[in-house]
Amino acid sequence: MTDDQLDAASETLWRHWQQGELIVELPEVIRPVTREDGYAIQSRLDRRSAFPLYGWKIAATSDAGQAHIAVDGPLAGRLLAEHVFTSGCHVAFGRNHMRVAEAEFAFRMAVDLPPRATPYTVDEVLANAGTLHPAIEIPDSRYVDFTVVGAAQLIADNACARDFVLGPAAADNWRSLDLAAHRVVGSVAGKLEREGIGANVLRDPRLGLVWLVNELSRLNLPLYAGQVVTTGTCLVPLPIAPGDRVMCDFGELGRVDVSFGD
Repeated sequence: MTDDQLDAASETLWRHWQQGELIVELPEVIRPVTREDGYAIQSRLDRRSAFPLYGWKIAATSDAGQAHIAVDGPLAGRLLAEHVFTSGCHVAFGRNHMRVAEAEFAFRMAVDLPPRATPYTVDEVLANAGTLHPAIEIPDSRYVDFTVVGAAQLIADNACARDFVLGPAAADNWRSLDLAAHRVVGSVAGKLEREGIGANVLRDPRLGLVWLVNELSRLNLPLYAGQVVTTGTCLVPLPIAPGDRVMCDFGELGRVDVSFGD
């Protein structure tokens, strides 16, 4: 795709995001067909934010999630600072079409990880991670049916990113815990409760973090110290509506909650 096509695709998706409107898919003349073109469209988001990039999200980190949106692997998206909140906050529901909240393990990096030719190992990445946080992602899509548009268009649409809520840092002993077996309970007050474990995230949230680092490296992008990586939902997404309060309990790793307005 040319720069003009990439810019036009980015502008189309951004306009629909800001106006809370949906599109069936991008027009054929500006529709990405490769993951690389999808990421090139997504990268234009950096120009639209007034702040440095807050971090990254991973979508489709479970087999069920990948099957649901017809992709064969995870997708990376950007966390924009304007859409990041702290635990206990009140977030406007707005025209959220996906209407779900996701319980996620999130890592804040302590050291820059620049792109390189050889893949990063698990030990290298974890040695450079600073803190672990319980988190809630509130995703959304600009497509009428995000399950049929394919990986390239989903990546272009920022891997269904919208809002993100970061909980307090867990105690330092998180490094010694079996995060794959770690139990998480998510609830929508007065409505439902669901349970999940870390293994639902690429078999271990730490493997999700490593996947993200190497995906960025493949794209010649760094992961900077201070940036946060949220690794994907560890339980079946919780359906939400205006007025709901969502709590995600990560046991000894802490809790995170958010309430929704209109």
